[in-house]
Amino acid sequence: MDEHIIEAMGKATIIIRDGKVIEVGDPKIEYCPLFHKHRGIEKLTKEKIKENMEFRIHDFGMCSPNRQVKMKDFLSFGISETLSTLLKENIIDCAIMVCEGCGTVIVTDGEMAQGIGGRVSGLARTTVMPEVIEKIGKENVLNPEIAIIDQIAGIQLCINKGYKNIAVTIVDSEDASSIRDVEKTYNEENDKDINIYIFAVHSTGVDKKEAEQLFNYCDVVTACASKPIRDIGEEIAIKKVGESIPIYGVTEKGKEFLELRVEKIGGMTAKKDPKLPSPLIWLVE
Repeated sequence: MDEHIIEAMGKATIIIRDGKVIEVGDPKIEYCPLFHKHRGIEKLTKEKIKENMEFRIHDFGMCSPNRQVKMKDFLSFGISETLSTLLKENIIDCAIMVCEGCGTVIVTDGEMAQGIGGRVSGLARTTVMPEVIEKIGKENVLNPEIAIIDQIAGIQLCINKGYKNIAVTIVDSEDASSIRDVEKTYNEENDKDINIYIFAVHSTGVDKKEAEQLFNYCDVVTACASKPIRDIGEEIAIKKVGESIPIYGVTEKGKEFLELRVEKIGGMTAKKDPKLPSPLIWLVE
């Protein structure tokens, strides 16, 4: 039996077992402009979320042995699209991401970065699916025996493989701090030049303290439906792309990454009165 727990579509907790949607929790938001635009969903309800999860299972094999792991660009702009561009342009050597049936994985192919990250976000827990591991490559899966999700251990695996310019997606602000410690310690002790670029994703629900940590340590932060992320990003980010779901470049490298993606898609058109997620979430720490 395989089981996968995802936080998606308003950060509802969804359990998928053996290719079936077993449980759908209550979403924390009612409206997401991305799902309205691309799937015609005007209100996020448990029923609509279940329908969308079932669509994904049948369409590209989400949480199943039939999982398609490569895809062309889906959104004009997003984290997986940016990582895909960075890989194609050889600006980064690899990206550490998370995939159902595998857990933490190392990705070196742009279409795979898009296929994994552009289709599923917020994977909280997963179990082994050998068929998916084979598609990604057993050598690129952190722990093919138990499909563990551990982005920090993924960094160590990348370093052991000889990668120097490493991107990593995270959802936990504590991971961001720990990753910077790993980067600093490894370079000082081994006289190496390892560059780790941190992309914060799935930020809906972070509190102000967590949001501050993300901006202290990350290169790129996506706002999702987080009010503290938006408030801090508007004040201190050096680059912002998008209005409905802004993505913030926090460091010079983050700014460079976002600008490269914008260049590759021929620029971004400013929206008049952009629709925002509703409600924006603000948690008190």
